[in-house]
Amino acid sequence: MNKFEAGKFKLIKGYKPFSPAFINQEIEWQTPELNLLLQDANTLLGKLNAYSHLVPDIDFFIQMYAAKEATTSNRIEGTRTTFDEALDNEENILPEKYDDWQEVQNYITALNQSIDELNALPLSLRLLKNAHKTLLQGVRGRHKAPGEIRKTQNWIGGSSLQDAFFIPPEPNELPELLSDLEKFLHNQDLLIPDLIKAGIAHYQFETIHPFLDGNGRVGRLLIILYLVDRGLLDKPVLYISDFFEKNRNSYYDALSMVKTSNNIDQWLRFFLKGVADTAKDSIHKFNMITALRKECEQKVQSLGRKAKTRLELLNFLYSKPNINAKMIEDKFKLSTPASNKLIAEFVEIGILKEKTGFKRNRYFVFEDYLKIFRD
Repeated sequence: MNKFEAGKFKLIKGYKPFSPAFINQEIEWQTPELNLLLQDANTLLGKLNAYSHLVPDIDFFIQMYAAKEATTSNRIEGTRTTFDEALDNEENILPEKYDDWQEVQNYITALNQSIDELNALPLSLRLLKNAHKTLLQGVRGRHKAPGEIRKTQNWIGGSSLQDAFFIPPEPNELPELLSDLEKFLHNQDLLIPDLIKAGIAHYQFETIHPFLDGNGRVGRLLIILYLVDRGLLDKPVLYISDFFEKNRNSYYDALSMVKTSNNIDQWLRFFLKGVADTAKDSIHKFNMITALRKECEQKVQSLGRKAKTRLELLNFLYSKPNINAKMIEDKFKLSTPASNKLIAEFVEIGILKEKTGFKRNRYFVFEDYLKIFRD
């Protein structure tokens, strides 16, 4: 096994791009604490995966996890869309917030699209390029070659190459670096645990910075896709971007430290702690969802006979917690009076709350459910 070497800085025409070393090889990590962190992260990830099988109708909740991941991953990049706004309908979004909202919607679409594509495609550069194209569709960055590997030099921080905080490798290095990353992801002969590989792959992708824009979001998406592709998760229920966003300075510092001192251990400690904390939080949320679901089903049953449509509406709320009467009419093929009656019943038993204060064009929220994901 080889001690990790990140690469080297080059001096080219007054600026210093970083040229990463290849990673498709056995890599040694030297901190004993990593083994304990790896054990903890693997155990909690296994429990989380088991929970995702125990919760009925898990796909209803997956959409909420996708929205949470999308909101926090985009917030790291500077968007200001809240979790509630991410779940809201387009007509309710203020014009000054629309661009940020659309970027979050694109991330949700890219995540769902990529998970579906894993059924037919390997986790590959092609799949990541598809995700990138979706991410930049019609938003800021749409003129920065969506879905295409950059052909020009980019940089992070500063106003130019001369005062940049970090300069990724030159464009002519990208084909070999990306090929090496793909081989690393699929090389089953390497004696490297999957979670360690996920952490190294994320670091390497962010260092390569292969796109002109959107690299952070694609790199964090890569973590989820790798865990699903390797079977550590059967469903995308680990939104680690929330941990990265809450510890943003440590996130950037740990990534930077690898390049400046070859210290991959510090980054892997941070990454594994993030996986463990996020998995533990997700398990806690599943427990809260299960308890809330039982409580809400009892409330619906208390309304008496003909509970079938009411229970169907309750299930619908788990993936669409912001609704209006028209949405219920369209979803369940009901008349306007019947739809309004359903809403009134759910308000009366405390499942829905009206949030606009209007007499017309009213929207209702499943507030107790949203609280679980906000906290």
